[in-house]
Amino acid sequence: MSSISIKGVRKEFKGHQALKSIDLEVKDQEFCVLLGPSGCGKTTLMRIIAGLETETAGDVLIGGKRMNGLPPRERNIAMVFQNYAVFPHMTIDENIGFGLRMKKAPEDKVRHQIQRAAELMHIEHLLDRYAGQLSGGQRQRVAVARALAVEPDVLLMDEPLSNLDALLRLEMRSELKGLLRDIKTTTIYVTHDQTEAMSLGDRIAVMHGGEIVQYDAPPVVYVRPATTFVGGFIGNPPMNFITSVSTHAALGLMAPVKAVSLGIRPEDLDLVEGGGLAIQAKVVEMLGASQQVNSRVEGELIRLSTNATPTIAPNQTVQVIAKPGKARWYDAAGHLMA
Repeated sequence: MSSISIKGVRKEFKGHQALKSIDLEVKDQEFCVLLGPSGCGKTTLMRIIAGLETETAGDVLIGGKRMNGLPPRERNIAMVFQNYAVFPHMTIDENIGFGLRMKKAPEDKVRHQIQRAAELMHIEHLLDRYAGQLSGGQRQRVAVARALAVEPDVLLMDEPLSNLDALLRLEMRSELKGLLRDIKTTTIYVTHDQTEAMSLGDRIAVMHGGEIVQYDAPPVVYVRPATTFVGGFIGNPPMNFITSVSTHAALGLMAPVKAVSLGIRPEDLDLVEGGGLAIQAKVVEMLGASQQVNSRVEGELIRLSTNATPTIAPNQTVQVIAKPGKARWYDAAGHLMA
């Protein structure tokens, strides 16, 4: 069993509290994504799990065993970094087998694991080459293969696709999801990219200001953001947040007691012929199969995402209402009420 338990982990750097009492449970064979903006603490948390940083307080358990104080080599983990860290003076074969040889594994096992990992990543035809002869995507595959070759209990990945171009990132993301589903290794994946998080993770831990503000399956995080931060961070375009009571009424909604803000996704506003909220299109962005309309009502930004046809022209006024059951209400602190 390779479950991960983070219990009350804090981290301070010269008086700055980078992590504020983090609690996190990752199940055996689960793919957990740490998602958040720069500076939220996601990489610090992963480095503490890896043993590359020392926690100020709290416990880290892998497979039920307390890891505090143990160096990375004794935690049976493997890491894949943003910059690949592929050794340029070694062949791809030597790169993949490096970790195993450092552990003094028998050579027959080294050969078997190199071949297996290379085949998993579709780079078995590149084993005799050097890193300088490979593309960025191929080097990233080498880094993943090297991590998998050591058969880790836990795989830690720190923004591994961020240096790839958009098309290659899409391809690698798809391959990575299928691969990790098949090998069933407990994985923690750090990213600031919400699309990666939504498409890859079994569960997403959304981090903000050194805390986990929501931890749930991707559909739940998207449909029921626990805070206005989560709703504004996840979604492209992000969730609308509207405080005007008259706007709520025009959308066909009545706020619960003590609610301050209405949250509604741009795609959850329906165009109607009459009787809804009138919005004037200030900016219209055509996005292929859809169009995004930006407007302001009583000084508040409202985004509408709808089908590409019929086309909405700049300065055109249209009317919208909220789809039934799609509204989310938030209190003064920005926490979900309903």
